[in-house]
Amino acid sequence: MSDATERPAVDADAWADACAEDLEAERARRRERYGPQPGSAAEELRKLMDAVADKMSSLQNPLLGMAAQGAVQQLISQAKAVVEPVVERNPQVFDHLAAAGNELLAAYRSAVEGQERRWTRDEPASREGRDGRDDGPSEKIDLD
Repeated sequence: MSDATERPAVDADAWADACAEDLEAERARRRERYGPQPGSAAEELRKLMDAVADKMSSLQNPLLGMAAQGAVQQLISQAKAVVEPVVERNPQVFDHLAAAGNELLAAYRSAVEGQERRWTRDEPASREGRDGRDDGPSEKIDLD
């Protein structure tokens, strides 16, 4: 081969390295602009448990007494001891549960929004069923 047609050796990982650098730069820019991204559902559950434990330990209610405060602390410790191994072994389960909760919320909103439109238009609705009896409130939400 002549010198004119020879190509310089190309680093096989150069493209992957450049993409990784660009992705990290974009993430840093977004963190700077929007703040840190929320963690996974498992991480958020841990944060919630820690926040509840901290809040409960900071409350000094004289009506509860020392025995009740000790019982609350023990309950929190037991709850953390139960939740932590589950989170460690199955963090993806919490992500799936969070996604399922979001889907349920979207379905509920969809059902309720249609009903709210009908309510706000003040449409008269018949309260009688097929057999002529009063079947109660006519505001039935169709979930199909």
